[in-house]
Amino acid sequence: MTDLRKMVDTVRNFPGVTRKNAIHEVVDRFPTYGFSKVIAAEGEDAAVLECGDTCVLFAADGIMEKLMRADPYLAGYFAVLVNVNDIAAMGGRPLGMVDVMSFREGEIGCELLRGLRAGVKKFNVPLVGGHTHPDCNYDSIDISIIGSVKKEDVLLSSTAEDGDDIVFVIDLEGRFPDSVPYTYDSTSFKSEELVQAQMEAVCKVAEGHLAHACKDMSNPGHVGTLAMMLESSDMGGTVDVTRIPIPDGVDEYRWATTYYGCAFVFACPSENSQRIIDIFSDVGCTGAVVGKVDPTGKLKLTDGKDTEVLFDFSKDIITGVKVKR
Repeated sequence: MTDLRKMVDTVRNFPGVTRKNAIHEVVDRFPTYGFSKVIAAEGEDAAVLECGDTCVLFAADGIMEKLMRADPYLAGYFAVLVNVNDIAAMGGRPLGMVDVMSFREGEIGCELLRGLRAGVKKFNVPLVGGHTHPDCNYDSIDISIIGSVKKEDVLLSSTAEDGDDIVFVIDLEGRFPDSVPYTYDSTSFKSEELVQAQMEAVCKVAEGHLAHACKDMSNPGHVGTLAMMLESSDMGGTVDVTRIPIPDGVDEYRWATTYYGCAFVFACPSENSQRIIDIFSDVGCTGAVVGKVDPTGKLKLTDGKDTEVLFDFSKDIITGVKVKR
C-alpha cells in the first residue's frame, strides 16, 4: 500500500521537480504578449507560432550534465528523444533539428555522435545544422527542434478544464539502463515503425479533438508533470495513485521520479478517455484514467481512502507559470 506522505515528500523534494523553479525567473523577463505571431509560449512544451493555417512548433532541450558524464551515447540519443516528445505533446510532427555540441575528448565526441545518429534514425527527424565546439573544457549537447501542426489541432498543456478526466499513458515495456538508472528506456531497442507510431498517436488525439490539454511526462515524473499542467492551467485535481500504470516489480516511489521513454498526460472530457487509451494501446502503451481536474488550485493524491495535498498552487511554485486565457 502506498504511503501517501512518503509519496508527497518524494515528489516535492525530487530534483526533477525542484529544478523547474527557476523557469519563472526567465519567463518573467521575456513576456511574449505584444508579439502577434505568438499563439502560445509560456507553460508549453513548445512555443506555437502562427504561420497562416499552420503553426510552427519551436522547442529546445539541453541534456543534464550527469547524463552526459554517465553515458555520452545515451545523452546523444535522449537529446533527440526529448525534443521529439515536446513536438508530439503539442499534437505536431517534427520537421528538423539543429544542435550545439561541445566535447573535450575524441572518444566522448564519437559516442555522442553515435547516439545522435541513432536518435535521428529511430525518430526519422533530420539534424539539419548547428554548431560544434570540439575544443571545450566541458561536454554538452543541446538541441532545438521545429515541427508543424494545423492551427485548429494544436494541443496546449495550459488548457485543462474543470471536470476533465486525467489520463496517463505510458509504455511499460522498457528497462532501466545501468549507466543512467533514473531513466526508463522504452524506445532504443524497439522498431522505428513502432516508436514513430507512438508519437503519431498524439497527433491522432489532437486531430480528433479528443483532449483539452496534453503534456509529455518529462523530468518531474508522472504526477510532477501533471502538476506543471495544472499549475499553468490555473487548476487543481485529484489523482488516485493506485490507478497509475507501473511495470511489475518496480518500486512506486522510484517510478514517480523516473524519466520515461514514451509517456503522456492528458486532460480530456470523460467521454473521450477510453478512445485515447485505445489509441495508445494500439501502439503498445498502457493507459488509465487516474483522476479528475478541479478548480481548487490544489493537486491532491489519494489511495481511495486517505488524501494528501501534493501542491497548493496558491503558495507552491513549480515553474511559476500560470497562463490566463
